[in-house]
Amino acid sequence: MRAADRPDLRAVRARVVALAERCGQDPAHVLAVERLSQLSGVEPALLPGVLDGTAAELPLCERVHRRFLRLRATRRDKHGREWSLAAIAEDFDAPGASLGPLNAGTGLPRLGHAAGVQRFFGVYAGFLLADSKSAVERALATTGSGPGGRAEGPADDLERLSYLTGITPQDIRLTLDGNPPRLPLKEQVRRRFEHLRRTRLREDGQPHSLSAIAGSFDASGQSLTRLTRGEGLPNLAAAAGIQRFYGVESGFLLADDTEALAGALAGIERELRSSERNAENPMLAVLRAHDVRSIVTRAGRLSPGGWKALADYLDDLLAREGQLGRPAVPRPPGGAEDIDRSAEGGAS
Repeated sequence: MRAADRPDLRAVRARVVALAERCGQDPAHVLAVERLSQLSGVEPALLPGVLDGTAAELPLCERVHRRFLRLRATRRDKHGREWSLAAIAEDFDAPGASLGPLNAGTGLPRLGHAAGVQRFFGVYAGFLLADSKSAVERALATTGSGPGGRAEGPADDLERLSYLTGITPQDIRLTLDGNPPRLPLKEQVRRRFEHLRRTRLREDGQPHSLSAIAGSFDASGQSLTRLTRGEGLPNLAAAAGIQRFYGVESGFLLADDTEALAGALAGIERELRSSERNAENPMLAVLRAHDVRSIVTRAGRLSPGGWKALADYLDDLLAREGQLGRPAVPRPPGGAEDIDRSAEGGAS
């Protein structure tokens, strides 16, 4: 995601706190530092600075190295020990020594190795690549989404899902039915890259040239030619650069179809939830927009006659301000909490 398009993490965190409270969960538990760290791969000590927007971003090699160490430290085997490099690499048919530079922080893994490490530990496809802010954004979205499911309405728009994921509409149908096609990683990355070039065009309606894309991360256009021909994978730095150039999530090229689709659906679900909040119960909107809680608290102690007098006085005020219509006088509740509950259910 481009930096200019990213939401304020403090605002996102506030929304997650509010959602947790509405769901009856303790925000301190939902947003515990260790939990956010495990979801995002960002070290606990760095999280406050990332949330505040004051943390400096690490170079890609150092970031990937730290994320890998974080995976080994927090996702252990059944005996509580760190997984050996050999066991991890064996899962994707590579020698353990091939992960030595990654473990030592002296070099980047191949793209296929990065995909294998993430699959081994069961994390999302951009875990190793994501910059700190986008990693925390994803963690916040994960903690705030609650029990998920397939979103309704716009989620069934196959063309939109295809745009978001780089998967063809036909393959989306198969994936939704539980039969995702299995492509070799090289072919998947080629297709996703071609999808980006075809759907994210320049202002003049033409695809971005290979030289323009590669130039954004100080490489030559020729370095991407083999990728367009399906003859090889880009290195990890090039994959990160392509995704950053197009402003897509850090795992766009690597995510398998099921994961890519799940991410798109989760994003659509968040949009729907946001739209739902904007169209909330008018009474709740008034309660949130004005400082009426103290008035409601005191009114809760009124007798039935006092409630009628208050309603009559409000009607007089509305009439003087040109507001037509006299709402029905509500039955006096037992207290302010009952008023809140009746407001919550008023739109249903």
